Amino acid sequence: MAAPRLLPLADLAATKALAVRLAPLLRRHDVIALRGALGAGKTTFAQFLLQVLGVQGDITSPTFTLAQVYETPRFPIYHFDWYRLKTPQEVEELGFDEALGDGVCVIEWPEKAESYLPPSLGVLSLRFGMDAEAVRCVTIEADEAWAPRLLDGGV
Repeated sequence: MAAPRLLPLADLAATKALAVRLAPLLRRHDVIALRGALGAGKTTFAQFLLQVLGVQGDITSPTFTLAQVYETPRFPIYHFDWYRLKTPQEVEELGFDEALGDGVCVIEWPEKAESYLPPSLGVLSLRFGMDAEAVRCVTIEADEAWAPRLLDGGV
């Protein structure tokens, strides 16, 4: 695991710029784990990422459906929101294993079923929050698969 990196996200344009920089780095079977409190920017980032990947139309949080799939020219994106999970095992009912094998998984509230995140490579963790000066920021934690991609992509 590479050392975490803190990036300020002063406005929505900065959040979108992060999505623009990360989108070309995505590979099939990747997981982006979006962490942070309610209202921290997880869903907004996911929406920007999906738009950058070519999804048009409404992109809504899967808070109540728990999962939403979007087709992109490169691969399907599975957007999960695990906030309402009662037990980690509910992830199995959402088709998470199949999604991992098919496309890219973007997961809000991954800590609700942390043990289901793949132990293999390909997990990028983005923790949205505020820094010491109360500026929105994101802490990026990359595993060994993501660390070189982030360097190559200038993130």
